[in-house]
Amino acid sequence: MIPTSLKVGAGRVAAVGGLLALTALLPWLTRTDPALTVLHARYGDAPTTPKQLAEVRDQLGLGDGPFTFLGQWLRGLAHGDLGTSWVTGADVGADVAAGFWVSVSLMAYAMVVAALVAAAVCLPALRRGRAEAPNGVVAGVLAALPEFLLASVLATLFAVRLGWFPAQGWASPASAVLPALALGLPAGAVLGRLAQDALPTAFAEPWVRTARANGMPRSRIAGHAVRRALPAVLPQAGLTVVGLTGAAAAVEAVFAIPGLGGTAVAAALDLDLPLLQGCLLTLLALGVVAAVAVELVRRRLLGPALRAGVLPGAVPVRAGRRPATYAALVLGCALLAVIVWGLTRDPLQVELTARLAPPSGAHPFGTDALGRDVLARLGHGALRTLATAAAVCAGCWAVGIALGLTRWSKGPTEVANALPAILAGLLVTGLFGAGRTGAAVAVAAVGWAPLAAHTAALAETERASGHVEAAVSVGAGRAHILRRHVLPGVLGPVTRHAALRLAPTTLALASLSFLGLGTQPPAPEWGRLLMENLPYAERAPWAVLAPAAALACVGALVALTSGAPKGRGAVSISGSVAGRGELRDQPRRRSSRPPTEPPTANTP
Repeated sequence: MIPTSLKVGAGRVAAVGGLLALTALLPWLTRTDPALTVLHARYGDAPTTPKQLAEVRDQLGLGDGPFTFLGQWLRGLAHGDLGTSWVTGADVGADVAAGFWVSVSLMAYAMVVAALVAAAVCLPALRRGRAEAPNGVVAGVLAALPEFLLASVLATLFAVRLGWFPAQGWASPASAVLPALALGLPAGAVLGRLAQDALPTAFAEPWVRTARANGMPRSRIAGHAVRRALPAVLPQAGLTVVGLTGAAAAVEAVFAIPGLGGTAVAAALDLDLPLLQGCLLTLLALGVVAAVAVELVRRRLLGPALRAGVLPGAVPVRAGRRPATYAALVLGCALLAVIVWGLTRDPLQVELTARLAPPSGAHPFGTDALGRDVLARLGHGALRTLATAAAVCAGCWAVGIALGLTRWSKGPTEVANALPAILAGLLVTGLFGAGRTGAAVAVAAVGWAPLAAHTAALAETERASGHVEAAVSVGAGRAHILRRHVLPGVLGPVTRHAALRLAPTTLALASLSFLGLGTQPPAPEWGRLLMENLPYAERAPWAVLAPAAALACVGALVALTSGAPKGRGAVSISGSVAGRGELRDQPRRRSSRPPTEPPTANTP
């Protein structure tokens, strides 16, 4: 039988090799002449001649085909040479190293912000200490905020108007404050929401009741619950490390930061293959290092109980309080009313005399840079935006669960997470052409990775639980164990995770549309409305606030309507059962035995 570590290593090697091969095929997939692209990148729109194109092709070695180019690049890599940039002629290794250290520094600052935000999001659940699913509204709204919009707002307010921080550049630690906030707030909200989902399950485990009966302090029980919840969240933290390093191109552009993400995107758009492959190889190496480190920490937290197969399985928890249902109903009705109101208006009518007009009776949400009614474009873009994003999230959910349940998915997951969505868009556009379908496939091609990592972490814990070992001992087969023991503990959290990514998926689709790879103008789309009107945010903030508020409402609705299903009642640290109709625990005499530790720490 092949060891799991060997399967993981083989999957990583195959995924990295496949990605590098696809990158080498990029000019041929996109049906673009790389010589013409390189000449335009070097000399702008100056006229080109067939002789110049032929000279560039010979210089770049494109006449022998993509695989010859890839073989030459790999031979240079074996000697530590990443090649020379096709556009600038500079050494790729030096450019990648400079951008890498800038991006890693920015990622470290952003991860500090994300950790603080995640801790703040989880604090109410820790203080309650109950097996009760929170509504997660704050996390849902923060996760729905566009990073590039946060970056622009923070730069305008704190750098331009107040002058507290530098507006551009990377010269001092002060330069990292605003971009770290723009990147860390949404990332921390996602991590905090996943921890919010894992904590109630930890509080519902039997050891909590035993620990309370033995007099363990509430703070110590909360600490052990955090330790039980962390293994399900850590894989997402590892993916976030790579995502904040390579996919921060929009924030880097706002603050003019020479990071690796912006370098990779610019190289992809210019078809500068040596520079692009150097950036991707660095991101992939970072992804592997982060994955190995996360795996070591996870196994340390789970302890010997993982190897012994005595971890507690997922316990059903009670849904949040009923007022959350009323809030979701009110918010949903308000959003629906705005959409229906917008559908009654013309989204394509241009009024050049009313460009960037403020809200009025004629235009309740104002107009954009072409004088088009923002309310109309918001209403008509709702179905296109939400339907496409929901379809992409559903596809990512199915693929993420299917691959996350396999043993060899770690390598492809790390590679897909390191691949910027724009590069995936360029690859997919070469196969499907520009349009909404191509953009959806491109986002789905990388969007399944976080869900697969989440699924793999939860499935590993479920397979190591005592009830699975008992089922195996009575002759249960793999299909039965998967259907009756593993999937029930995986589907709920991963489904809520997929729903949480609805707003970020919308923005990813919009970024591809803005580059001409997705939905073509003048079709209205919420993300496109944001990106089109962002340059006018200071002069006409209503053109940006309307779609941003709509995305935030969607995030809040997802959080309010994706609570955990009702189960056996909410067990608090004090021992009471919060579920209606459940028997309440009788007071127990305090035992003289030492407090019982959770099985993650001391189980042999």
